[in-house]
Amino acid sequence: MADRVHVLPYFFGNITREEAEEYLRQGGSGDGLYLLRQSRSFLGGYALSVAYGRQFYHYTIERDMNDTYAIAGGKSHRTPIDVIDYHSQESDGLVCLLKRPFNRPRGTEPKVGPFEDLREQLIRQYVKQTWNLQGSALEQAIISQRPKLEKLIATTAHEKMPWFHGKIDREDSEQRLLRSSRVNGKFLIRQRENNGRNVSFALCLLHNNQVMHYRIDKDRAGKLSIPDGKKFDTLWQLVEHYSYKPDGLLRVLTETCPRPSHDSVPQVGFSPESNHTPSPNLAKKRCTNTPLSSSLSPTGSGRTPALLACEAMPMDTQVYESPYADPEELRSTTVKRSDLTLEDGELGSGNFGTVLRGVYQMKKTQKIVAVKILKNDDNNTAVKDEMLREASVMQQLDNPYIVRMIGICEAENLMLVMELAELGPLHKFLQKNKHISMKNITELVHQVSMGMKYLEEHNFVHRDLAARNVLLVTQHYAKISDFGLSKALAEEENYYKAKGHGKWPLKWYAPECMNYLKFSSKSDVWSFGVLMWEAFSYGQKPYKGMKGNEVIQMIESGERMSAPADCPAEMYNLMRKCWTYKPDERPGFSVVEPRLRHYYYDISQ
Repeated sequence: MADRVHVLPYFFGNITREEAEEYLRQGGSGDGLYLLRQSRSFLGGYALSVAYGRQFYHYTIERDMNDTYAIAGGKSHRTPIDVIDYHSQESDGLVCLLKRPFNRPRGTEPKVGPFEDLREQLIRQYVKQTWNLQGSALEQAIISQRPKLEKLIATTAHEKMPWFHGKIDREDSEQRLLRSSRVNGKFLIRQRENNGRNVSFALCLLHNNQVMHYRIDKDRAGKLSIPDGKKFDTLWQLVEHYSYKPDGLLRVLTETCPRPSHDSVPQVGFSPESNHTPSPNLAKKRCTNTPLSSSLSPTGSGRTPALLACEAMPMDTQVYESPYADPEELRSTTVKRSDLTLEDGELGSGNFGTVLRGVYQMKKTQKIVAVKILKNDDNNTAVKDEMLREASVMQQLDNPYIVRMIGICEAENLMLVMELAELGPLHKFLQKNKHISMKNITELVHQVSMGMKYLEEHNFVHRDLAARNVLLVTQHYAKISDFGLSKALAEEENYYKAKGHGKWPLKWYAPECMNYLKFSSKSDVWSFGVLMWEAFSYGQKPYKGMKGNEVIQMIESGERMSAPADCPAEMYNLMRKCWTYKPDERPGFSVVEPRLRHYYYDISQ
């Protein structure tokens, strides 16, 4: 959505209301002339500037908790563009109808705010340092979690700014401001001493050789303001505002008082009990209205602390990184039985045997693992060979959104030791949790598409992609599993041809699989469309009540499953693209993944 707004000819970016009024004057007379600009106080918000009766009116378009947009007190809409379309037909609280957009003059691009220039650098720096990620894992983290990361960076960016001096006292701030140049408007921001747990700040401003101290409070909604002043989502927005108008201060902010080079700024806004490594159980806690910044902070270990007040990101779990990310943990294809402890209680079962929870003692740490145990009482070599083939495929894969193989243990039974995703299969989780939002489902489905894009790029065909084979580490973190039917293609090949029909999941298979026994990344895309349908229907069975031959006849006749109830139109349209009959005309994951990504970003703005 943000991308669509930014290309509108009447969107002016990060301009002030005075600049907006000057532009509207250039547009000549006429009630209802309007332009759209970026809000300078609400993250992800916009401002609508309207001319009427030789005066100008400004309305903030806020993003609501349910990911919709509205002018305060007005009707909610899916996007800011929908807000404008609505008020072109109904004034509904506005001074007049929106009649004519004022477009940017030729050669004028939307104005980029000072923070936008820093954001990309800060995101990469934060992910790299906080989660100790690099290479493809770092790139995957940024792609899949960008909306959350952008919000986090926006609400913690002040810690990187030279004008933020951390927790210093009033006297120290005065000494710093009076040192060297004594320019009127010189300023810094410090964290105030607080008796309670609520964080507040102080803006310290130099005026005629005196330092004025303005308290900056944070309300229950997390908004920051000088008493009786305008409210902001972030400190850098507050600084930007008072740098162009005093608005109640003695003067505008003019010159930054830089933080001394020897100062290390303490992380602010974090509760003391959050200073430890996360556990999978803590990562599952539901998000509240507490800002993301109030529960994230780098630790000396390079990992994040537990998220006590907000939904965790995948990188907060213990299974985002490879189990062998530490170079001292030499990767081995075998696991010693003495290093493996099995726990009671099945996680799952199938024709192969059972899956148990276990603990794997590595050189420096312990890992909670899933152990797939082969029950082969009749010593069927075909069953054992199939399991070893699965292990062989999995050992070649290393991606945050694919269940990783840790090793093979040959003891009383053949065992495959894998990462644990303890919330279980996606379809069963959704069946039991109908409250999960469409945004959350989109996030999980997008992660699956990232894992499948990785397989496509590395010439692997999964051949059994379905919601039952997507496991959840947390409510916000999915991994692809079950590679028993997977094939690694030779470099010169783009498909695999089976020797004959087997016990196949026909309802997930593309026409060319059933008709010609041909499997490729394009046939995985077809299966992915069925998986999307399962996810957006909260785990319902596809083609419910139909037999395999009936499904084949339905597909061959050109019919497709109808959209699940309440499924977003964009997502159903993507499913239909995945179900394109001819594989050459069907999109690959290199197309599907960005489509999902952009939609997820849009609803997360």
